[in-house]
Amino acid sequence: MSQTIGLTRLAYSRVWHHVSASTPHPTLSTIRSPPEAITPPSLGRLASRIAVLLMGKHKPIWDPSTDCGDYVVVTSCAALHMTGNKKWRKTYYRHNTKPGSLRSITMDGLMDKHGGAEVLRKAVSGMLPKNRLREKRLARLKAFEGDAHPYKGNLLRFGGKVVGSEGWEEMVRAVREGDKACL
Repeated sequence: MSQTIGLTRLAYSRVWHHVSASTPHPTLSTIRSPPEAITPPSLGRLASRIAVLLMGKHKPIWDPSTDCGDYVVVTSCAALHMTGNKKWRKTYYRHNTKPGSLRSITMDGLMDKHGGAEVLRKAVSGMLPKNRLREKRLARLKAFEGDAHPYKGNLLRFGGKVVGSEGWEEMVRAVREGDKACL
């Protein structure tokens, strides 16, 4: 007898999510009111939300041992928002296990050398569980410095509007009202 109820194949299907690192976000912002003071999400809040989507914790079928997460496309990584002086004080270390080979670089230097996408990738990597699924989950993170990316056709849409863009809430309401009218 099966222990699952419903359409599990649909639940395991991967969806493409779009996140912009530069647009103000009402729920991920550190400032709640007034509405014109809402800031873009900070690096930590953005990375934790992306980690949840990559793991699949937002789905009702989530299981720690299965890889049921979605794809995430992040744009405008060059304009990552950081609070305080983290951009100049946060240091990343690497070591190749030979004596005297400890190397360090600040977040500012890493952004100059590799861009904001690498900083975001390191933040998300630190928030994912340290197991054999980590690299597969990180491979589904697509981060870009600007607004252009090749995955525009894959993004989740409601009535032709990409989820997260301006006016998509109205399209969701229109679709739901149409469904209510059919019933």
